Amino acid sequence: MIRGFDRIKDELEDLKTGMLLSGKYDSRDAILSIHSGTGGVDANDWAEMLERMYLRYSEKKGFKTKILDRQDDVDYGIKSSTILVQGDNAYGMLKSETGVHRLVRISPFNAMGKRQTSFAAVEVVPDIGDDIEVNINPQDLKIDTYRSGGAGGQHVNTTDSAVRITHLPTGIVVTCQNERSQIMNREVAMKILVSKLTRLAEEEHKENLNEIKGDQSMATWGSQIRNYVFQPYTLVKDTRTGAEVGNVDAVMDGDIDVFVRAKLSQDAQEAIR
Repeated sequence: MIRGFDRIKDELEDLKTGMLLSGKYDSRDAILSIHSGTGGVDANDWAEMLERMYLRYSEKKGFKTKILDRQDDVDYGIKSSTILVQGDNAYGMLKSETGVHRLVRISPFNAMGKRQTSFAAVEVVPDIGDDIEVNINPQDLKIDTYRSGGAGGQHVNTTDSAVRITHLPTGIVVTCQNERSQIMNREVAMKILVSKLTRLAEEEHKENLNEIKGDQSMATWGSQIRNYVFQPYTLVKDTRTGAEVGNVDAVMDGDIDVFVRAKLSQDAQEAIR
């Protein structure tokens, strides 16, 4: 009986949340990227923990996920991960996760058992698809190929099929290595680049791509949107909305709706002021 009530409550909350999704691209799929920041091996581990959190969240929401690119660290964790999240309102639900996420815990990599603060940056852009045509000057692109790394690349091919594309005017870099050929990796990488440039251009209200600049914010102290504290107490708190949860294990298992809904409500209230 209680489980049935909880399920109905969650469905009502989802309907309420859906009413807040009125953005131009909110209904689209999302491309979510995670990059380790300051904190050494702990930051790489933290980036991998966030990857798991978003995969679990997507699973709970019924979204389909596909890892497009994953850069494993030599020692532990990951340097970066790019995930395609497919489902109704995937971008709308995840867009507010963009920003720096800060972890405080007793480091398992510190023999002295000291607390360690680590950072990772999350970026979420809508999957623009083929609906919008963006004119990109080929001379503005630097395209590199390299050997795929990590489980996906090692099992998929043995050639230099991974692709890295740098958009020189903005400094935006996108990579893809988990498709089966260099051509496919290049197509997916260009798709991600177009999505990032489109969102960035709209945010800066620019029509000329040469006038926009890439995000230069660093994944380090003072720029975080959310703090995850494991010791000496447990608390996850969003610095923008004040929303907080004491059960850090549940959050890391994908229960982030409280933060998603709080930010959507805040944005909706600010929009009508």
